Amino acid sequence: MNEGNVVQKFIWLSERAILLLIAIATLYATASEIVRIIDVEVVNLSDLFLLFIYAEVLGMVASFYSNNRIPVTLPLIIAMTALTRMIILQSKDLNAINIIYEASGILILAVAAYIMTLKDKISLDKLLLREKVEDTESED
Repeated sequence: MNEGNVVQKFIWLSERAILLLIAIATLYATASEIVRIIDVEVVNLSDLFLLFIYAEVLGMVASFYSNNRIPVTLPLIIAMTALTRMIILQSKDLNAINIIYEASGILILAVAAYIMTLKDKISLDKLLLREKVEDTESED
């Protein structure tokens, strides 16, 4: 086995180990949050957003394990959810301009997610068109 393959294998294993740790830590954080909610007997909107963030992180890890890639839109959605949660948690104490800044951040992330979705759709359309052209050429 050459040196390049050893390095690639090490990176591959390290990446998976880190993702496994992320999944375990996320499950632990989720359980801790649920226990806290049960203890205080109150569920706030910010708690639900936090649980949603945990679910999205787990979805991102699962997506990587199934496809060996993470769709760019997932971290963008997590970031939008985190900013929304931050606005909810700090809305009483924040200056109005700070809320506008954070909401602008959400808008920028949403536009980026939309553009990335269009990029994926355009790439898929190009692939389908290329396959159609190849099929037409092979019939001739």
